[in-house]
Amino acid sequence: MLVRFALTTFALVGATAALAHDFWLQPVRWRLDPQRRAGLTLQVGHGSYRQRSPISASRILAFYGVTPDGRRVDLRKQLHPGATADDATVSFGRPGTYVLALETDNRAESHLPAIRFNDYLKVEGLTPAIELRARNGRTDTDGAENYSRHAKAIVQVGPVDPRGQVQITRPLGLSLEIVPESSPLTRPGGGTLPVRIFYRGRLLPGALVKLTNLDHDAEPIEVHRTDARGRAIFAMPGRGAWLLNVIWTRPRPRTSLTDFETDFSSLSFGVSE
Repeated sequence: MLVRFALTTFALVGATAALAHDFWLQPVRWRLDPQRRAGLTLQVGHGSYRQRSPISASRILAFYGVTPDGRRVDLRKQLHPGATADDATVSFGRPGTYVLALETDNRAESHLPAIRFNDYLKVEGLTPAIELRARNGRTDTDGAENYSRHAKAIVQVGPVDPRGQVQITRPLGLSLEIVPESSPLTRPGGGTLPVRIFYRGRLLPGALVKLTNLDHDAEPIEVHRTDARGRAIFAMPGRGAWLLNVIWTRPRPRTSLTDFETDFSSLSFGVSE
């Protein structure tokens, strides 16, 4: 009985720790004044596991902003991960809605004992990986993955213009990406927020998408699996700071040192009245 209790506790701790993979961009303010610089941090984890990410600048492949007219502005020079106050600063001269995007390389690795790896796959809804391990008779073996991160954030400069939200609903071409079908800034707390998940350029069915209130972030408040068209529908968030996140994985060649290549994707945004 004591052994069973210990194993159960170990599995629960593993599931919670696995959730600490969630990564996002957190501006100090979601609504900015034109020309005024504002800091943002790179956050990882939830609840008591939440912290600033220790990622180094050398692992960040891209950091840019998409302007209201669809142009991409390179923001890599604004990065300074690990600085005392923040990890980057941004400023935009023209009022409107901007989408920030950051992508890392896939050199990071995670190695977990079988019980923790299986629980992590279950918690994150990575059914294909669970089924593959079962087919290959590897359910009881330790698991290892390489992983990369793909984070977007919506920031508003000046007042919201409902006509200037198209950039939010267009894919940017990230390896794994959450794309809202409508802007959460124009109808706060009313109706629904449908999102589509793209994986390597194609709509992704069967992925588990989570919506979390970042002011109370120990657990997501809504979780949906994408349908055959890669679509999931949430209640439109009201006032506050919010995070959508999704994870997907694929097997690596048998000659690789790790079993899977995993992508973590997020979309963060703030809603005011």
